[in-house]
Amino acid sequence: MNIAILSRDPKLYSTRRLKEAGEKRGHRVEIIDHMKCVLFIEKKNPMVLYQGRRLDYFDAIIPRIGASVTFYGAAVVRQFEMMQVFTAVDSQALIRSRDKLRSLQILSRAGLGLPKTIFMDYSREVEGVIEAVGGAPVIIKLLEGTQGLGVVLAENQKAAKSVIEAFHGIHARIIVQEFIKEAKGADIRAFVVNGEVVGAMKRQAKEGEFRSNLHRGGTAQVVKLDRQEKHAAITAAKRMGLGVAGVDMLPSSRGPLILEVNSSPGLEGIESATNIDIAGKIFQFIEKQAGKKKALTDVINA
Repeated sequence: MNIAILSRDPKLYSTRRLKEAGEKRGHRVEIIDHMKCVLFIEKKNPMVLYQGRRLDYFDAIIPRIGASVTFYGAAVVRQFEMMQVFTAVDSQALIRSRDKLRSLQILSRAGLGLPKTIFMDYSREVEGVIEAVGGAPVIIKLLEGTQGLGVVLAENQKAAKSVIEAFHGIHARIIVQEFIKEAKGADIRAFVVNGEVVGAMKRQAKEGEFRSNLHRGGTAQVVKLDRQEKHAAITAAKRMGLGVAGVDMLPSSRGPLILEVNSSPGLEGIESATNIDIAGKIFQFIEKQAGKKKALTDVINA
């Protein structure tokens, strides 16, 4: 197959590993900078142009779209979809996953466990908001934050009120969530591919830090999910419409609580912790689904 990895940086571990895994399985793999793609739109003739070339020969794409360029990245993915190219992450699921509030609403409707969460439009009822999620300490998050950036732990009511008012003062949209004390600075990342958990790790925040992100100095080790955790991860990915997803969960006394469903989960941490060829699992998914799509297209066009 001809497969494109949509990535802005060919040196990133995840990009390199995907290219390596694809070529090892006999595919022709190209890394395409989606921000340099030009979208040509014409009646019944959508096309993606790149460095003077027409990208009309790909069987599948693997989007690795950064949060800061979601709008244009999703437009590029959508254009490939219009060209009948299989995508490991479809455009609507990508957009949905990047909207923290919408994601939580979808997961809530699916009956999945979540930390108590409040979203408001610059409300002055700050003290009531803090009490609604169980009182201080509370977690305050920017809706646009990634990799632990824009996430604050307010340890008492006074600090929480000050942080919320400060964010409101610069017109930043936030959510306020309960602090899950029993998690003890740890969370679980389950990597889901095609409706199956293919690897899971427990991430532990470094001492003095509450964010367990590996980018923030957290450590990771392989973990075996129980039935409840596995069900939550698979259901979350399915309800978000993601064929490839990293589902982040907090262990709690009332079961796993979903924090986030990531549509471009990194491979380095999960592969290092589990020693599993996650990149290869993604290509197995593509081979199966893109093959089905091609066969169906051939029948329609026959």
